[in-house]
Amino acid sequence: MPSPTLKYAYFPGCVAQGAARELYQSTQALTQALGIELVELKKASCCGSGTFKEDSQLLEDTVNARNIALAEQLNLPLLTHCSTCQGVIGHVDDRLKQSQKTDRPYLEKVNGLLKKQGCSPYQGSTEVKHLLWAIVADYGLEEVQKRVTRKLSGLKCASFYGCYLLRAQEHLAYDDPHQPESMENVFRAIGATPVYYRGRTQCCGWPLASYATNQSFQMAGKHIQDALDNGADCMVTPCPLCHLNLDSRQPEVEKVIDRKLGLPVLHLPQLVALALGVEPKQLGLDRHIVSTKPVLEKLGF
Repeated sequence: MPSPTLKYAYFPGCVAQGAARELYQSTQALTQALGIELVELKKASCCGSGTFKEDSQLLEDTVNARNIALAEQLNLPLLTHCSTCQGVIGHVDDRLKQSQKTDRPYLEKVNGLLKKQGCSPYQGSTEVKHLLWAIVADYGLEEVQKRVTRKLSGLKCASFYGCYLLRAQEHLAYDDPHQPESMENVFRAIGATPVYYRGRTQCCGWPLASYATNQSFQMAGKHIQDALDNGADCMVTPCPLCHLNLDSRQPEVEKVIDRKLGLPVLHLPQLVALALGVEPKQLGLDRHIVSTKPVLEKLGF
């Protein structure tokens, strides 16, 4: 049974407050519909998206130790709806918790840097959790199913997990990193049909986009084609960076692979909130580059 006061320190990340504002919007709508309370970490900073460590591992650890410490001050788990943020911050949390046991001087160095800036120290007293894990493990799919007012019957959904969510942390207790079922189980709970295809746990190509654009778009195109060829009506992703490459750049991807695609790509909270009766306009479904109208028409809107 879910706690009546299920509550998280909410780390929205950068992309959801900018290029993918609809993710921020739909996360708010979904958590309100489920009765989950979010306390937004207004003072949190960018996780670095994996780039900080290219310059300095200490930089990545210190920046994200501060982010985690903000949640620790509230005595709440840190919740993110971005699998890249989950991967980076979660990995830092794992590393610093290990340092508490095996490398105290390193942890003291991190906390010393935080102290110089007037920040609270990292204590290792909380956990970092993606919205998907909160829905599946904390809230429970049986409870979600009870709140469904609009079953998504007939909608064929292809998950796109991406890289970070499944493999960045060493001890993933929520799913099999190679054969995951969490998103597919969410689809079933809200009445949709899961579509399986090879690329659902692979990289979307986003990390290559700035210096190997064609290769990045070829990767994205391969996954979209594969999902379409297996009968998908839409793709659903728990990562806004994947969404940018798969949705926002889909017209450019089509030119590179020389094939018309037109596959709508939804954020996970958009899909679940639709099943809970939230109206499409409240979820920012009109903000996507690839029109979501085919999905809405299939659902009777």
